[in-house]
Amino acid sequence: MSDQSNDRTFITDDLRCKDLPTSPLTDAGKILITGASGYIGGRLIPELLARGYQLRVMVRGDSDIYKNYWPNIEVIEADALNINELRDALDGIDTAYYLIHSMQLGLLEFEHADIKAAKNFRKVAEEKELKRIIYLGGLGDKRSDLSSHLRNRIEVSDEFNKGRVPVTILNAAIIIGSGSASYEIVHNLVKKLPFIFTPHWTKNKCQPISIRDVIKYLVGVLEVPETANKQFDIGGKDVLSYKDMLKIFAKILDKKTIFISSPFSYLSLYAYCISLVTPVPYPITQCLMESLKNEVICQNDSIKNYVPIETFSFEESTRRAMTREDQDKVYTRWSDAYPPAHELALKLKELNYVTRYSTRYSIRSNKTANSIFYSICEIGGDEGWFQSSWLWRLRGAIDRTLTGVGTLRGRKHYYPLKANDVIDFWRVESIEQNKKLLLRAEMFLPGKAWLEFRITPKQDMKKLTVIAYYDTYTFLGRAYWYLFLPFHYFIFKNLIKGIEERSY
Repeated sequence: MSDQSNDRTFITDDLRCKDLPTSPLTDAGKILITGASGYIGGRLIPELLARGYQLRVMVRGDSDIYKNYWPNIEVIEADALNINELRDALDGIDTAYYLIHSMQLGLLEFEHADIKAAKNFRKVAEEKELKRIIYLGGLGDKRSDLSSHLRNRIEVSDEFNKGRVPVTILNAAIIIGSGSASYEIVHNLVKKLPFIFTPHWTKNKCQPISIRDVIKYLVGVLEVPETANKQFDIGGKDVLSYKDMLKIFAKILDKKTIFISSPFSYLSLYAYCISLVTPVPYPITQCLMESLKNEVICQNDSIKNYVPIETFSFEESTRRAMTREDQDKVYTRWSDAYPPAHELALKLKELNYVTRYSTRYSIRSNKTANSIFYSICEIGGDEGWFQSSWLWRLRGAIDRTLTGVGTLRGRKHYYPLKANDVIDFWRVESIEQNKKLLLRAEMFLPGKAWLEFRITPKQDMKKLTVIAYYDTYTFLGRAYWYLFLPFHYFIFKNLIKGIEERSY
């Protein structure tokens, strides 16, 4: 059993840029990583750090959490929609990686938020006289009828090109790697469904790229100054149809999946149906699925002249991703990104009053605090909730039907847990080894909710307590609490009994 604090240490054991043909810059100055809490940013940081660069990371969430992840890196809490916060984040910076997107907001909101954030960033970057911005965008032909997602990525590129700060733009299609949203969608579709409907747009071509190659290109263009003020398409070895990708997954999984041609091609409906059987919720699935109507193939491969690397094939990328899952080494995941809604990010300690409603249940145990805490940290995901799991899954299914995160989101890895990890429709708010685990709800609720587990000494035994906190101002919220209150005894009492029984 490993200590929770060691979660970030093993990531440096699998550096992707060891064989990169470029060399670290000796005069790079301080580098800012935006979107550091996200899927790409979290994998880029250790690579740059290992190559000797001085970093500052920008996060929207609680900066104290990330200071524990990266104790040797400057962490600043800022939102790209707030110009004053950006001024602090970009002060003294030479180069900035722009890895921000707002897909979790859904199609109706993310475009406006992304353009405003890019415009703010460009203006402050000019004000602070940055030497370069490096932006990871999306593949797409401007002359075609692009999806909102791809059009938005190009509009962000155009916004940066308006400025005086040199910009390097890398355009990628589907990114394949353990923990990526695209990978989890395709993997789960093939794994769970005996047959898959294939509308006409599944014949469209795509050039997927491994997350390992994306990181190499991001580091490589930094180390080749000649890539400034240039735009590149990046992709893997293969150009495949989306149907081909599904078939390759089925082959790797040794699954006899039946593919059925379908005359129905309404992407939003498909996105909704897919969100019901995969870990990725509807707002993200909708944005990604809408892009399937476009062919996304590299038109400009001049990146090879500057960063000459051998990219992986789709099958190689997929097998590597599956191996990482099998080894429980999913270092970052799409779900790591902080929730976009402020009310979902409000911490229990940030309330200036005691929550209006709470309930608690306790049992005593003669087992060690270490073994009990280990069992607490196993809840959710594939392990379920030990007892009455069907009730948790039913609540998750209702949430996912309403386009929420649901319980299908699962967990990033089996063990250990750290602050900001997701467990089904909860997010870890704080964790104290062998003492406390506090979870914050991210499902649809007419209020705000937290679930806390505590282990306290009680004479020669240990006391295991679960506390449900709930806060609401509305009549609907109060009705919701009292409606489910009779079930709390069975759900929470069974939960802590199950935890205690599984402790060794």
